[in-house]
Amino acid sequence: QVQLVESGGGLVQAGGSLRLSCAASGGAFSIYLMNWYRQGPGKQRETVASITSDYITTYSDSVKGRFTISRDNAKKTVYLQMNSLKPEDTAVYYCNRGDGRELPWGQGTQVTVSS
Repeated sequence: QVQLVESGGGLVQAGGSLRLSCAASGGAFSIYLMNWYRQGPGKQRETVASITSDYITTYSDSVKGRFTISRDNAKKTVYLQMNSLKPEDTAVYYCNRGDGRELPWGQGTQVTVSS
């Protein structure tokens, strides 16, 4: 079964940057639409970025212009470059398929932005 492992989170000051990675252990990764999600304290999970198999990207309004999603199919990895971080970006970040065929969720990676 395909496993997802997120990494790259940490504690950063407002205005700082982090790069998250999500590696898949197998599967036909190159054809997956992949999403990055986040769940902040007391909040519902939200989709922040998507990338199709054709490298078409979309972003939520809250991160547009600050976050960049990318993928490396050879490494079966999707990335999230996060710049100009704000305290409201504090959350656990997860990746998964975005086409309704979710894989088992990984443990996520915690991002904490201090003001």
